[in-house]
Amino acid sequence: MFKDRVDAGRRLAAELLRLKAETPLVYGLPRGGVPVAAEVARALGVPLHVLLVRKIGAPGEPELALGAVADGDPPLVVWNEALVRELGLDERRKAELAQEELAVLEQRRRRFASLPPRPSAKGRTAIVIDDGLATGATARAALLVLRAERPARLVLAAPVSSPEAAEELADDADEVVCLEAPALFRGVGASYRDFGQTSEDQVIALVRSLGRRG
Repeated sequence: MFKDRVDAGRRLAAELLRLKAETPLVYGLPRGGVPVAAEVARALGVPLHVLLVRKIGAPGEPELALGAVADGDPPLVVWNEALVRELGLDERRKAELAQEELAVLEQRRRRFASLPPRPSAKGRTAIVIDDGLATGATARAALLVLRAERPARLVLAAPVSSPEAAEELADDADEVVCLEAPALFRGVGASYRDFGQTSEDQVIALVRSLGRRG
C-alpha cells in the first residue's frame, strides 16, 4: 500500500530512472496522476507536462468508464464498445455523454491556459503517468493521442493497475510499468492510505514548480 501519491510517485520514479539519459517527456493525467508524475519528473530532472483527459462515466454509475475523451485537434473520443453494447446505448446517447465530458475538458483547458503548451512527443521518449489504472480508458485515450505524434518510445506508468487493464494497455504502449497489479483488484484508491482529491490549483502549482527543469 502507498502512503499517498507522493510516496507512489517516488517509488515509481525508482523504476523509471533507467530512462533518465533519454531526457523523456513526462505527461501527468489530471488531476490525480499529476502529483505522481511530479515525483517522476523531479527524479529524472525534466519538466512536468499535463495531458488533458476525461473519463466518460456510465449513466448512473459515473465511476464505471464507458470511455474517455482526450485533448487534441480534434479531441479524441475512445469507447469501451463491449460495455456500450451491454448497456444498450445508441449513437445519440454516446454523443451526449461525450459532449458532457468535452465541455468539462474545455473548461479545464481554459483553467490551465497559463501553463506552457504541451510539447509534441514526436521523436522523443514519452512517459504517460496516472495514479492508477482501473479500466484504463483514460490512459488509453492519452496513449492514442501521443502515438499519433510518432514518439520514439511510448511508456505508460502507474503505481497500481487491475491485471486486465495492464494487459490490454500493453497493445497501446511500447512498455507498461506498474508496481502492483493485485489479482483481487479493489479499485485504485484501495492501494492508498491517503487518496484525497487533487485540486486544479495543486496541478498548476506542480507544473509551474517543475517547468524550468531539463
